[in-house]
Amino acid sequence: MDAPPQHEDCRPFVKVATLMSEACLNVPKVLAQDLDRGFLLLTDLGTETYLQVLERDRSLAPGLFDAATSALVTWQASSRADVLPPYDEALLRRELGLFPEWYLGRHLGLALSEDAREQLERFHTVLLANILGQQKVFVHRDFMPRNLMVGEPNPGILDFQDAVHGPVSYDVASLFRDAFISWEEPEVLDGTIRYWDKARRAGLPVPGDFGDFYRDVEWMGLQRHLKVLGIFARLSHRDGKKGYLEDTPRFLRYARLTAQRYRELSGLLPFLDAAEDVTPVAGLTF
Repeated sequence: MDAPPQHEDCRPFVKVATLMSEACLNVPKVLAQDLDRGFLLLTDLGTETYLQVLERDRSLAPGLFDAATSALVTWQASSRADVLPPYDEALLRRELGLFPEWYLGRHLGLALSEDAREQLERFHTVLLANILGQQKVFVHRDFMPRNLMVGEPNPGILDFQDAVHGPVSYDVASLFRDAFISWEEPEVLDGTIRYWDKARRAGLPVPGDFGDFYRDVEWMGLQRHLKVLGIFARLSHRDGKKGYLEDTPRFLRYARLTAQRYRELSGLLPFLDAAEDVTPVAGLTF
């Protein structure tokens, strides 16, 4: 790994790699390090990601996701407080701010009126009340097929340097509501309930009622989807990485399905209408 210190701090990667290795998960081993110059010598986890395999043969999904959710439960079961940075309200709000700043503002050229800002803030308050009320565990923060390698043991886990201590629903939302591959809701429900059953048996702090847990997953996923819309717009407009915007319709669809399902989240719908240039379901002046 070549990560110039002025652009990337390798120390979080080394710390989380150690935590995951101690939990007996398959992550790159740090064989040598020069943190001052940003070099790490790592073991290799192979050449095929889950995403590559699933794009070629979706029939392999049940086995791959079974291994992934088992690894996720193992990771979460190793959680300890005050080890990783907290996924607190300040960080969650900064992430939510990416959607109006970069997707609505920079990408679509929409300037929000004071009324629109107030409505968005009311929506944020409702969404965050649920998320901050969830039980906390270790959170990979990008636990999705592109960051999981097919290997032995399965999966090999990458891109964990931004791990935090946060909501128990986050990583399973990332796994089944992915940035780069879509699944029908029955498949998402099946995978999520299989994870939830494993988590309960492992003593993890998930709600005892699956309906309550699935609501938490959807609300947590909505925060992530809005964040990713902002990040993908920023990657395009600030960093010149245009290809990411091709995946934004998937996230707009995820967000709309959740906002329509829960009355408390309907305040987001006019912003999604504006993002998708459809006739508003509720009046809102931008």
